[in-house]
Amino acid sequence: MPGPTLSLEAALNDMEARARARIEAAGGPEELEPVRVEVLGRKGALAQISRQMGQLAPEERGRIGKLLNAVKEGLEAALEARKASFDEQALAARLDAEWVDLTLPAPGPRSGSLHPITQIQTEIEDLFTSMGFAVLGGPEVETEYHNFDALNIPADHPARDMQDTFWLTDGNLLRTHTSPVQVRGMQRLGPPLRMIAPGRLFRNEEVDASHEHTFYQVEGMIVDREVSVAHLIYFMKSLLSHVFRREVTVRLRPGYFPFVEPGFELDIHCLICGGSGCPVCKQSGWVEQVGCGLVHPNVLRMSRIDPEEWNGFAFGLGLTRLAMMRYGIDDIRLLQSGDLRFLKQF
Repeated sequence: MPGPTLSLEAALNDMEARARARIEAAGGPEELEPVRVEVLGRKGALAQISRQMGQLAPEERGRIGKLLNAVKEGLEAALEARKASFDEQALAARLDAEWVDLTLPAPGPRSGSLHPITQIQTEIEDLFTSMGFAVLGGPEVETEYHNFDALNIPADHPARDMQDTFWLTDGNLLRTHTSPVQVRGMQRLGPPLRMIAPGRLFRNEEVDASHEHTFYQVEGMIVDREVSVAHLIYFMKSLLSHVFRREVTVRLRPGYFPFVEPGFELDIHCLICGGSGCPVCKQSGWVEQVGCGLVHPNVLRMSRIDPEEWNGFAFGLGLTRLAMMRYGIDDIRLLQSGDLRFLKQF
């Protein structure tokens, strides 16, 4: 029978051969750690063999001890080498994936696109300037006078409750419509006057699929002699057919606005659902597009225009809602989300 020395030596050689085979067969660095623990750990195979060396004769302990150390060092080196090979493979894959040829010319700036609201606004401005209208602008932080008083909406007027206003600490406000630009236009230019006022406005509203606290409108006005509702209808039809590039179904119904008399609301058959009902049209099949009417005499007087000599019409419509109808957008919140995936469609 073989003695203790031969048994330990055979066990070391067998354990080393099996460990090296596992190291070479490892498919990744995560498979090396179990080999290290089982062979080189505190309770591993080498530690168990080391505990048996007390059974050897003194003259054999030195030789088996050297063999044990050699096996340990060899396996540690094999593990490190295999780990290093995996690191090199990972680095090579990363370099291959991230490689950039710096000698190639730069790709240049990526092409952008206009926001859908900007596209609609530009088209409307082009249409009305072709019909002799001026495009005017005004401040987004307005005075109470221009936003309410000069539009026949005094402090105790119930119409102020129709608009939830963002008031500032200095008594000014964020404009709730672009009608103040009409007031400034009448005061600065006087009649006869043709103007539109596109721009951003603000209302303290709860946000949902069809309402935003920040959105865009365009308002227009003609002040001249003998202006009638027929003129108003002509310009509204011209506007809608130009924007939607097709005939649309509309309805005109009485509406109340303090700055016009008589007042009307022009609705458009919902182009999102075709009139069957959806969140945008609040399941009604119709979307309010234009508030309009003949300019109230009090508004003319506040701008130092004699209503006995001059009259006119005014209208206001949402650029945001026009964009939604034009492009089939079913949620107003998408327009100001800043989501490039959405904006790249336009």
